[in-house]
Amino acid sequence: MKAIYKRELKACFNSFIGWLFLAVVVFLTGLYTTVYSLGQGSGYLSYTLQSSMIVFIVAVPVLTMRILAEERKNKTDQMILTAPIKIWEIVLGKYLALETVFAIPCVILCLYPLLFSRYGNVPYGENYAALLGFFLYGSVTVAIGVFVSSLTESQVIAAVFSVVFVFVGYVMSGICSMISAGGNLLTKILKVYDLSSPFVDMLNGNLKITAVVYYLSLIFLFLFFTTQSIQKRRYSVSVKNLKRGAFGVAQIVLISAVVLVGNLLLRKLPAEYMEFDTTKERLYSLTEDSYGVMDSLQEDVTIYVLSTQNNMNQDVVQTLSRYQNYSDHIDVEYVDISSNPAFAEQYTDASVSARSLIVASEKRSKYIDVSELYQTELSYETYAYEMTGYDAEGQITSALHYVTSDEMPKVYLIEGHGEKILEESFLSVLAKLNIEYEILNLLTVERVPEDAGGLIVNAPEADLSADDAEKIRQYLEVGNDALFVYGYTQKALPNYQSLLADYQITLAEGMVVEQNMDYYYQNMLYLLPEVMSDTVTDSVFGSYVFAPYAGGIVLDGEAEEKGEVRYLLRTTEEAYARTDPDEVTDGEKTADDIDGPFALGVRAVKQTEGGESTAIVYTSAELFTEAADTVVAGNNKKLFEEAVKSFGTVENGVSIPVKSYYDGILTVPAGELLLMGLLMVLAVPIALLTAGFVIWLQRRKQ
Repeated sequence: MKAIYKRELKACFNSFIGWLFLAVVVFLTGLYTTVYSLGQGSGYLSYTLQSSMIVFIVAVPVLTMRILAEERKNKTDQMILTAPIKIWEIVLGKYLALETVFAIPCVILCLYPLLFSRYGNVPYGENYAALLGFFLYGSVTVAIGVFVSSLTESQVIAAVFSVVFVFVGYVMSGICSMISAGGNLLTKILKVYDLSSPFVDMLNGNLKITAVVYYLSLIFLFLFFTTQSIQKRRYSVSVKNLKRGAFGVAQIVLISAVVLVGNLLLRKLPAEYMEFDTTKERLYSLTEDSYGVMDSLQEDVTIYVLSTQNNMNQDVVQTLSRYQNYSDHIDVEYVDISSNPAFAEQYTDASVSARSLIVASEKRSKYIDVSELYQTELSYETYAYEMTGYDAEGQITSALHYVTSDEMPKVYLIEGHGEKILEESFLSVLAKLNIEYEILNLLTVERVPEDAGGLIVNAPEADLSADDAEKIRQYLEVGNDALFVYGYTQKALPNYQSLLADYQITLAEGMVVEQNMDYYYQNMLYLLPEVMSDTVTDSVFGSYVFAPYAGGIVLDGEAEEKGEVRYLLRTTEEAYARTDPDEVTDGEKTADDIDGPFALGVRAVKQTEGGESTAIVYTSAELFTEAADTVVAGNNKKLFEEAVKSFGTVENGVSIPVKSYYDGILTVPAGELLLMGLLMVLAVPIALLTAGFVIWLQRRKQ
């Protein structure tokens, strides 16, 4: 076998075909890498590899067409067939030689993620899982090409039929969808030859053992078929040889059946044993919070999927299977609402959409719209909404907690003083935490309702009346908690400030101006304060939050030392407060300005007759708005979530963050982009073609 391998490998590089194959693969992958990864700033190779699948349809058949057909035409195969070597060794030697040629551009591709690391974050796990899929997919097409080449002595026929075989495997998923969107017996049979779907799964960072075994099985089968194709030419037709031929057919059928059944049985094993999540964000895995919720289940829960399984988003199907496999209390059922449109009415009054979920228990049910399973953001390049995050686990675990909890916590949003209204994305944080909320005008009640699990007073423009302030004070004096937002205003708010003073919090006069360029965004009033370490800032510690037009809190070393106040957001010592922010032009501090540093957020605790009461205070009215949150990619929303979760009555709330699809962001200078593009798209392919042409020309002259 070793001699066959060396002979074929040498033949590949002594001809122009091997060099042409290398040049084409390097050119296409280099082109797509330059456009998608370097040009668009993406650290992912998945776009490059998926677009490069055309290589297997066009270039691989050209590489494999001569491997056996040429020898059959020139009758040199008789020398090999009569040699003291087994047929399978001949086939394997030739196949490994072609695989070596194919492996060269794959090795080059393996260097690209290391190159990307120069320009930003690179998701290595996802990239190398995708490269493994690319190599296995290509290896299958090489095996197909070797088999087809064994059937004919015409290289052209071998190339054409190899193209057909590979192309059919490439489009089989689409063919099955056209035959039956929901799937039937025919599509199940056809999907045995669906070459592309397992590769696409690996492109997404979900490394499935079933996909790896499937590709290895196909490689084995096609090489086995090749061995049988050659074997039958060793013998002339006779009764004895007819029996041998019948035995060969029976052997092919038996081995094919064993491989098929083995693959089917492998797919029946639990996903947690057969799938490896290589994504940095663990997109396809469940977190400890989800396992904790499932471990605490004491009653049965059914998750209804408003779709057939074949039509459902497969990433959601995989996530649901992990829930079902882990807990005996969870059952997943797929319901086709096109044939049963009234099904959802027994669980929700909402107008439901296909591919959504309903989580139901004996206590209550919760509807999760398909749009809530994903995070979308407006792209300012395409002016279209793009899917940027996956939130299926967060929504499903939250729903499980909701439908099995005995009581639902409630917070009240105070109104009546010009408070800023919380926008939908921040209200959705409460919904995900399974917190009910209600708008409360203190003028209409004698006291804060007893079912209040916390209060949110969001940047009132006018002062609270003395009576309203006293109602809030009475609520806090029995050990309850609140989130206060103070928005800078030139109006006096003595009653509101008196509530903060109860917690040793003194507000500085004026609006904070930051002179340190590392701690503001575009404008000295657009603050990026230092995030201090605390239980309510852990999710954003080490990153940015955006606090424009903020007031300041005077630092009190004595209160901090006693543990009464914990600073959450803080300016630098170069910051100052100016009473007339309209005069902020050049950032130069005047004699009337108040020296910093200041706190922009604190967590204050006081002991009351009813227990410990906590007030979290932030001093930017724009802090909890979608506009500010967008600047720091959702960190302000995380800050809001942690503040609400700190309320004593909702501290057991479960909220799993959205898992980002795009962690690998590259920033490539224009000059280096041009240089790398020229190298990958032109220089290397041309060098390969030149080497091949020189070798071919020298051999022709000999």
